Amino acid sequence: MKIAYLVTEYPRVSHSFIRREILALEQQGFEVLRVALRGWDDDNLPDEQDRRERERTRYVLREGPLGLVAPVLATLLRSPLRFAGALRLAMRMARDSDRSLPYHLVWLAEACRILPWLAEFGATHLHAHFGWNSAEVAMLVRVLGGPSYSFTVHGPREFERPIGLDEKVGRAAFVVAVSSFGRSQMFLKTRECDWPKVKVIHCALERSFHEGARRAIPAEPRLVCVGRLCADKAQTLLLEAAARLAARGVAFELVLAGDGPARAQIEQAITRLRLQGQVRITGWIGGSEVREHILNARALVLPSFAEGLPVVIMEAMALRRPVLTTYIAGIPELVRHGENGWLFPAGSVEALARAMEECLASSPATLERLAEQGYRDVLAGHSIETEVAKLARLFHLEGSELAQPGESLDGRKVDRSTSQV
Repeated sequence: MKIAYLVTEYPRVSHSFIRREILALEQQGFEVLRVALRGWDDDNLPDEQDRRERERTRYVLREGPLGLVAPVLATLLRSPLRFAGALRLAMRMARDSDRSLPYHLVWLAEACRILPWLAEFGATHLHAHFGWNSAEVAMLVRVLGGPSYSFTVHGPREFERPIGLDEKVGRAAFVVAVSSFGRSQMFLKTRECDWPKVKVIHCALERSFHEGARRAIPAEPRLVCVGRLCADKAQTLLLEAAARLAARGVAFELVLAGDGPARAQIEQAITRLRLQGQVRITGWIGGSEVREHILNARALVLPSFAEGLPVVIMEAMALRRPVLTTYIAGIPELVRHGENGWLFPAGSVEALARAMEECLASSPATLERLAEQGYRDVLAGHSIETEVAKLARLFHLEGSELAQPGESLDGRKVDRSTSQV
């Protein structure tokens, strides 16, 4: 089966889960065309696998805006009625969006650009990641006569802004949420008759990530925080908690693995709080280096304010490291306080400091118990073979069961397929 994947920017350091998903589908016999709007000139790709993916990806905007003119004219001349329908839809989407009409017209032009690529490849289905513009482009491709489409919503930003999720879900074959919490947020944004379309399929890890990686939890009081340096991840709050530990005489080392727009602010906070001897920033690093930093730490700490269900939590648990994180969004579906890690209220410096201090004071036996339970939990719910098999089944069913509507109690047509695969 030939399918296409559409992502706004691909590959990207923080999007390794998309790469894993595509490669796993190919291992199951799918042929996958990678299409992205941007990403051909990203110099921050430390991972060799990402650099290989870039060579396999077609980029919509590589030739600049003028490269969209000819595809638009060709689509208009070939299918004027379909183009008119797509244009009306783009204008309607703009009325209920926080992006003005020109953006939606550009997305229509991008759909015109992608349409012949899909036909040339023979794609029978188009899957987009994230509910933003990539999902709208996929929807417009469908209206222009392209294949059926679906998309994965990760959150949390997709749930906060008016991006027309109800229209996108209504026209889609199915939609994927990465957690039950995410599915509930999709229910809030969509018509009840479309709820059966929303499937829960977790982001997942391949066996090679953790096989042969078993290593004793180190005695050094080292914690690692992996993630983009930005407001959402709350690294500045983490530094405030670290300063409280230092004031109490608690020995620790904190590694901030990543980079991002808040780096200068974080570096200033490290200096202001006099934590230069205990905290260091790695900058952008590849997947193998992330893995080593997790293995060299006693635990992963992630004090985020906003998340979907972070893949790095799954990575830490698969490597048998406990997790300290906030009980927001889909995180409590994986991390359970006292069983495989620590949960604390988002935004509470003192609760974060207490969790860090308790982790650092815990015996090796306690940490090993938490780590083993986390390992079992993540393998049970986030195996790449299991989760991608669910997605593959939906791709295969799209042309049969998912395309055959049933009838709801109020007489409206709905999809009879289960809401969780």
